[in-house]
Amino acid sequence: ADLSFIPVGAIDHIEVLQDGAAAQYGTDAIAGVVNIILKTNDHGGVLTATGGQYFEGDGNTGAWSLNKGFDLGGKGFLSVTGEERYHDFSLPNGGVDRRVQNPNGTVKASDNAINAAGVPLATMYPNVNRINSDAAYNIYNLFYNAGYDLGAGIQLYSFGSYGHREASAFENYRVPSKVTAPTSPTDPTLLIPFPKGFDPREALVEDDYSITGGLKGDTLGWHWDVSTTYGENRDRISTINSANASLFAATHMTPTNFFDGTFDASEWTGNLDISREFNVGLASPLNVAFGAEGRRDTFGIMQGDAASTFAEGGQSFPGFQATDAANHRRNDYAGYVDFAVDPIQGLHVDVAGRYETYSDFGDTEVGKFTARYDFNPMIAIRGTISNGFRAPTLAEEYYSATNVAPTFAVVQLPANSPAAAQIGFHNLKPELSDNYSIGFVAHPIDKLQITVDAYEIDISNRIVATGTLLGLSGVTVVSQNVLNAIVAHGNVLDKGLSYVGVSVFTNAASTRTRGVEATANYASDFGEYGHVDWSAGFNYNENVVLKQTPLPAQAANPKFGQTTILGPTALSVLTTATPREKAVLGAYWTLSKWSANLRETIYGPSSEIVSLNGTGTGLGTTTETIDVTGITDLDIGYQLTSAIKLDVGANNLFDTKPPKTPNTSVTGSIRPTDGANVYGAPEGFSPFGINGGYYYGRVTFAF
Repeated sequence: ADLSFIPVGAIDHIEVLQDGAAAQYGTDAIAGVVNIILKTNDHGGVLTATGGQYFEGDGNTGAWSLNKGFDLGGKGFLSVTGEERYHDFSLPNGGVDRRVQNPNGTVKASDNAINAAGVPLATMYPNVNRINSDAAYNIYNLFYNAGYDLGAGIQLYSFGSYGHREASAFENYRVPSKVTAPTSPTDPTLLIPFPKGFDPREALVEDDYSITGGLKGDTLGWHWDVSTTYGENRDRISTINSANASLFAATHMTPTNFFDGTFDASEWTGNLDISREFNVGLASPLNVAFGAEGRRDTFGIMQGDAASTFAEGGQSFPGFQATDAANHRRNDYAGYVDFAVDPIQGLHVDVAGRYETYSDFGDTEVGKFTARYDFNPMIAIRGTISNGFRAPTLAEEYYSATNVAPTFAVVQLPANSPAAAQIGFHNLKPELSDNYSIGFVAHPIDKLQITVDAYEIDISNRIVATGTLLGLSGVTVVSQNVLNAIVAHGNVLDKGLSYVGVSVFTNAASTRTRGVEATANYASDFGEYGHVDWSAGFNYNENVVLKQTPLPAQAANPKFGQTTILGPTALSVLTTATPREKAVLGAYWTLSKWSANLRETIYGPSSEIVSLNGTGTGLGTTTETIDVTGITDLDIGYQLTSAIKLDVGANNLFDTKPPKTPNTSVTGSIRPTDGANVYGAPEGFSPFGINGGYYYGRVTFAF
């Protein structure tokens, strides 16, 4: 599930398979699959090292990767890759906190407990709130791929990985008054933690591993492949540099670091694939393929320590409650059959079907019909009709947590829980999809290739997290049912919050995605001035919500804008927050030992609706936009020797940044329009990132 645990140095190339992939590779492949082809080298290797930082001088990165191939007695190979990647915190423009500072960064007279000499990380002053920064992380990956010829047409193969990640991210700055001494009894010797406020961080320690083993071969004209894979991922979550205000008030003591709990997910899969070609008197042999798969999934949450779950828990992220903790599992069995043939010269037809049964969702059937006709070597047309079925993941069904900020809290209720049912939500149902595509491939002149494809993907019962369903707004109870559901789930929230609500994963809507994708590639030879490979890509993608599931009456409140499951913010995230248009233009120039890779990515306009109180309910909304923007990437390389290559480059060469969140007046107070606490923060829905230009150097040694 996490591609960051596959080191780039282990990858030979990548294929994207789109034509009805669900019928062969799994019903949940509703729009296609990514096929990662690993290196199979039995000798030599590549060592790379790189380093860089953002234009502002923060976000320092460093990485190294080593791939080495080994020969196994002339009968096989072992390709091993090790990798480490490091990335430090960043601080994009913004960071001035509206609660204790004026927009220009000066400290408000009413909050003189914070000052330039006393804030944490004083060198960042006046940017005391670092919630918009990149997380810091260190990742270690080890990967292997191996194959061995056993003779008699049989091959043994295996690949596997182990990855370890340590990371932390800043949360909202906590003002000094968040943790105060109890008024009675008084204790003059009592030391108040963080008397000038603090920057809590959410931390993660993650371990991920998987191993695959299999045999494949040919017997009596049949090609067969049998394999099994086991993988597991475990995340240990902590809150650091924080405090539990209620625990301190009750006991005069509080930890500053909290263990919040653990996620654990695993998957065990077994596969059998068989195929054979038959001569049936048509333009090509009929290829018959069939197979079976069995899978077992698990997902669990472990409760946090006692201090993290006492009352409201540590500031910024409370521990997982006893009501969050659980272990879940399910089984899934499937079989498929595929027929592919050229009935006449130039026409290729592929028909496939898959049957799948889930222990928690019953049976389903999916299929595909795809065809391609080559009129001549210059032009061909292609099209596909298929459907898919995606069962909710166990995490979507059972994940729960409490997301907090200084002024509001949102409880993520498990979709399949009594607390969610109490406000009218039902257990999750599978997503169903229908997919249609048609396009052409053309080679009109030598060295030029063009592809154009139009597509439509219809999804019903689409699983989306609801917008925030308010229970409390200021001092007004918006929905007592929502507050009762929070209590029923066992949550105790921080005192003095202005907004309290819940969110639930649910089958919220039916959507339609229509788009066109076009690519073109051309090669030019300029003789003594070098060779250039030109490329262009364009995508138009429109998402439309066809209908919404009605909001349960138990959670509705028309007076406060709660009339639909997806509020204006959630709808805009689905439909407009991602640009409809995107174009990528590239030129790769080579001359002797020099190379230059220039890429221009152009993003169409995007927008998101935000609510002025930061709750996403639609009350007092405004629309924030990002105009058409071009991002330039450039890499320049020099082949120093036959084995050593040097590169310098920039992603976002001209340090282009998204617009800043504007300010507005809310009840006489100047605050950002998104209801957050940071003045001048970059728009978070930006498609090109918020940190600006990144500049790097890299050395590659091949041996």
